[in-house]
Amino acid sequence: MKIENVHIVYFLGVGGIGMSAIARWFHANGCEVYGYDKTPTALTSELIKEGIKIHFTDEVSAIPAQVKENKETCLVIYTPAIPKDHQEHAWLKAQGYTIMKRSQVLGLITEGSTSIAVAGTHGKTTTSSMVAHVLHHGGIDCAAFLGGIAVNFNSNLVLNQQALAGSLVVVEADEFDRSFLTLHPNIAIVTAADADHLDIYGDKDALTQSFKDFIARLSSKGQLIINQRIVSQLLPNPIPQETITYGIERGDAQAQNITIVNGCFVFDFAWKDIHIQDIALAVPGYHNVENATAAAVSALLSGMAPAQVKSAIGAFAGVKRRFEYIIRSPKIIFIDDYAHHPAEIEAFLKSVRALYPDKKITALFQPHLFTRTRDFAEGFSESLSLADEVLLLDIYPARELPIEGVNAQMLLPEITSSYKELVSKMTALHKMERMDLEVVVTIGAGDIDQLVQPIKNTLMKRYE
Repeated sequence: MKIENVHIVYFLGVGGIGMSAIARWFHANGCEVYGYDKTPTALTSELIKEGIKIHFTDEVSAIPAQVKENKETCLVIYTPAIPKDHQEHAWLKAQGYTIMKRSQVLGLITEGSTSIAVAGTHGKTTTSSMVAHVLHHGGIDCAAFLGGIAVNFNSNLVLNQQALAGSLVVVEADEFDRSFLTLHPNIAIVTAADADHLDIYGDKDALTQSFKDFIARLSSKGQLIINQRIVSQLLPNPIPQETITYGIERGDAQAQNITIVNGCFVFDFAWKDIHIQDIALAVPGYHNVENATAAAVSALLSGMAPAQVKSAIGAFAGVKRRFEYIIRSPKIIFIDDYAHHPAEIEAFLKSVRALYPDKKITALFQPHLFTRTRDFAEGFSESLSLADEVLLLDIYPARELPIEGVNAQMLLPEITSSYKELVSKMTALHKMERMDLEVVVTIGAGDIDQLVQPIKNTLMKRYE
């Protein structure tokens, strides 16, 4: 099915961050858009306000009449998170509807466009949001499909002003379920390739091969921008000529002379004969300095001037739940972050420590997935130990069923923080009312975000 022949789009799992961006794109381009999701969320509420009709019961009778009556012009898009026994999916498949994964549709949408695809086991959402923001700030028209809510756009979708075909498109390229292998980018950024999603890949070697396959999908004259730390893991020696490596004080493009000034990470950028001094990044973290370095290279390759790049990075406001300050006052700091892999937690907590070296850090963490907790238990305990105090919630199962012997409790013995405890959500709130707190961080990719506002209210009553 060609995109231009689609008039009705039906989403199974419309509330996902990646699915909702595509739903918004079809809606903005004049299609009738309908969707199903398991539970209402703030994001589904936003979609409904925008005119997308959504229901929350898996029943064939709930499928809109317009979908049932217009099979030839209807495209069904589903997320891999939909269970195998999903009734609506089974019925639509039996009726012969055109059914595609989100990643396949993204490949169709970007066909014929110049694309910048950002991949990585972590860093891809922030980096792709940075790229989209920097290009827009520099006056370069582009569309962007993001895996988070970019604060500058207050959306996970950026619409371009011109027709999409032939324009520039920024895409977050997801390695989950090998989704990114539907893309043919002109510029590819790879931020990290740590072991993850082992429930899908089986082992790290299979994941590594998937990233190699993604890199191989670069267009014939495409350019790869890759973190220097993973070059030996993903590329042959000598590395291909079109490769640009980046990193802090190493690689072809470098972030140098990093200092922390008034909560901003300030650094110099150097690549070839281009030198940009004193770039002020308001989104904290050494990992975000790396992300900004990759974004700067992609912007320069797209024709932006160095002065424009400096200004644009300085104006980047971040992504919701990525090092997001909830409270920032002299009495109390509260930061929320989506980190759900040991490497992400380590990068996050090291950056918090760099910002607040003399303050006590209290972390509330919710593990995400039984398989991930099982596979990286030692790493979780080690990275969480960077906090002074650790409150641990039960595992958020997402798409998984429980695994015998796998629970949050198994992380506690190896956590070396001075205080550690397994708590319920309600207990965590009660403890926040009594503990002596200086820097509070919430960490996780499950439903821990539901605690952010209650914790904020509690802390503001105590410390404001």
